[in-house]
Amino acid sequence: MVSASKRPTRAQLMGSLCGLVFAASLMPTVAIAETTRKPAVTKPAMSPAVSHQIQVGDASWYGKHHQGRRTASGELFDAKSMTAAHPTLPLGSEVRVTNLKNGRWVDVRVTDRGPFGHRRVIDVSQAAAEEIGLKGKGVGRVKIEALRPTPKPIVYHPY
Repeated sequence: MVSASKRPTRAQLMGSLCGLVFAASLMPTVAIAETTRKPAVTKPAMSPAVSHQIQVGDASWYGKHHQGRRTASGELFDAKSMTAAHPTLPLGSEVRVTNLKNGRWVDVRVTDRGPFGHRRVIDVSQAAAEEIGLKGKGVGRVKIEALRPTPKPIVYHPY
């Protein structure tokens, strides 16, 4: 038989019950957090901070239909200039694009974002495409080498 003095009080029982309910409410959260944990951060295919990194993939070109339009860097697109669009490299970065079929290469400056489809890694201007023999076919396998990142960020202020 338990004496009255050894029994837990109503307040103690409620405190224990609240503690158990609180601990149980944390359990699903912990389990979900562990199952949805993101993998370690990986570097992009080309890190502009380190020179001589290489990316290989398909390239296409763009020309007259974009002539005079504003690029992501804020400057007007000129199909006769040696420029390119890349999805991740900083605007103003210089890269060497080499046509893997014929070995011809051209140095271009990243002034725009893209390409946005067809699993392509870079869009070069019409002039750059002509230089490396890409214009006739429209798409070709290329190697992209980061020569140097932009010395300072290019910011376009339309006001």
